Amino acid sequence: MEAFVKTELLDEQAIRRALTRIAHEIVEKNKGIEDIVLVGIKTRGIYLAERLAERIASIEGTLIPVGSIDITLYRDDLQEKTEHPQIEGHLIPVEIKGKKIVLVDDVLYTGRTVRAALDALIDMGRPQMIQLAVLVDRGHRELPIRADYVGKNVPTSQTELIAVHMKELDGEDKVVILERK
Repeated sequence: MEAFVKTELLDEQAIRRALTRIAHEIVEKNKGIEDIVLVGIKTRGIYLAERLAERIASIEGTLIPVGSIDITLYRDDLQEKTEHPQIEGHLIPVEIKGKKIVLVDDVLYTGRTVRAALDALIDMGRPQMIQLAVLVDRGHRELPIRADYVGKNVPTSQTELIAVHMKELDGEDKVVILERK
């Protein structure tokens, strides 16, 4: 499927500002950072979680734990995606039981990725609560899931795609809307 760039939603500065705002909102909503663990959903969510941790550390003066979660085996469309999935596993540096987990992802769309991440987290233990932070919420939910922290809400059509580019993977930071040809 070919697609072309329709418009740039966020440039590097806008992404930085959105993450700084989300970091402040996380600290404010949780009345500090006690028992908070950031967990990024593979792949781009991991880098966003690390950046959020840096911003929270600059606000609070303390680095909070950051982990990653691979939801591949929890997907409800695994058979459609690939015959041989690449599993990278979970890497969460602390026990999640009783913690406030902030799940981090790049784009919230149907809600299915988040549902899979929730299943994976619950299999690891019973956190006190789970919150969701996303860089972009594009609508079109298929499941009753909403984000607690959103960098940018972007109404999209079904023919559009959101592409998040991050320096760690793509050499640049930006978010674009792609239109399918």
